[in-house]
Amino acid sequence: MSRVFLTRPLPDSVIAAAETHFDVEVRASTLPMKPAEMRAALALYDGVLPTLRDNFDAGIFEAGGHRCKVLANFGVGYNHIDVAAARACDITVTNTPGAVTDATADIAMTLMLMSARRAGEGERMVRGNAWEGWHPTQMLGLHLGGKTVGIIGMGRIGQAIARRCHHGFGMDVIYQNRSEKTLDLPAERMESIAALAARADVVVVAVPGGADTHHLIGTDAFDAMQSHAHFINISRGDVVDEAALISALQSGHIAGAGLDVYEHEPQVPPALMALENAVLLPHLGTAALEVREAMGLLAIENLRAFFAGETPPNAVN
Repeated sequence: MSRVFLTRPLPDSVIAAAETHFDVEVRASTLPMKPAEMRAALALYDGVLPTLRDNFDAGIFEAGGHRCKVLANFGVGYNHIDVAAARACDITVTNTPGAVTDATADIAMTLMLMSARRAGEGERMVRGNAWEGWHPTQMLGLHLGGKTVGIIGMGRIGQAIARRCHHGFGMDVIYQNRSEKTLDLPAERMESIAALAARADVVVVAVPGGADTHHLIGTDAFDAMQSHAHFINISRGDVVDEAALISALQSGHIAGAGLDVYEHEPQVPPALMALENAVLLPHLGTAALEVREAMGLLAIENLRAFFAGETPPNAVN
């Protein structure tokens, strides 16, 4: 029976499913693995199920001669794994797309509503015993109905966000993507991020992480945005130049931002935390039990297929 290492505690149903197929060891810590732990895992186990912030960079693979032949990532994003270095060691990498789509799109909508309607600011007012009662000009925000949403990255998650915005809120959809998309709703592709930012009332980033998208959104995009517009990021933190975002929020150049990810998470800049016009969530994109179970079971299926000599359903290399 193949030995498999789970790098974080997972839902009980996922561990039970893994134990029907493999000899399983579960690491007790919820913190990211240290380099020595990652090297040991590659040497001691046939398969490893890592997740976000388990940074399997090129240096982790350089010793070679690994027992491990598959890294079944728990999550759709795998920019924390050097796929080329893994491939050079004959290690397959898989991920869990599909299972995360709707939950992540829901968090995008949560952030859009919280930022546009100043929900975080309002809750702090109530909890701080500073609310003096309703009046006609209290905490006026942005009504999303009929506005224009600009989505950067029109993959599975971007399209799920677009459907919610169009069908649920009657919003016009514009998007920026490397290629034209055939969609099941009206949407206009923009020629550049700046052109999208200039036209949208809400800008949502839904691109993959990695070197190609590092600081994709910076000063140029924020300068192009309208002063009443809101910026939402549910992709990866380093897709955004955080310093440029903070400057745009501090100056009032944009009205607000909703973030579920951060450039150096879990560290969040004090300047960002001090801003009333920033909604800050602790990477809740897939944080629902049934979603995490689906992700885990998909990762287990990737492992099962690999060790059965089949092509894993979600191989990325």
